[in-house]
Order: sequence, then structure tokens, then C-alpha cells
Amino acid sequence: MEIPVRCFTCGKLIGNLYEDFKKRVSKGEDAGEVLDELGLENYCCRRMFLSQPEIREKIRKYNR
Repeated sequence: MEIPVRCFTCGKLIGNLYEDFKKRVSKGEDAGEVLDELGLENYCCRRMFLSQPEIREKIRKYNR
């Protein structure tokens, strides 16, 4: 699934930020810090990035 152009909830433009997010996280940077630096402070926008299939596989190993 591709990232949508806008956040489903608040309508903020997020589609142009995903490639940068993906590159930085794959290099080992913390996903939360990258989202902060990209200016994604709303939970709804952060959800759009962290719910992508490739990110979910990395997060899944941290289930409680």
C-alpha cells in the first residue's frame, strides 16, 4: 500500500514526507525522532506512517 497524499483525519499533506522517513528509518534512526523532525506531531499523521506494512513488521516484535 502506498502512503496517501493527505492524512485521512486532519488533511495535512504527508505523502511527500514518506520517502525521507523510509530512508532515514532504514539507516537506523529512531522512527519517533524522525517523525518529530519532519513536523508530524499529530497522532493521526504519525499513525499513517507507522501503520505501513513494512514498518508494522518491525514493530510487531515489540508486542507486550
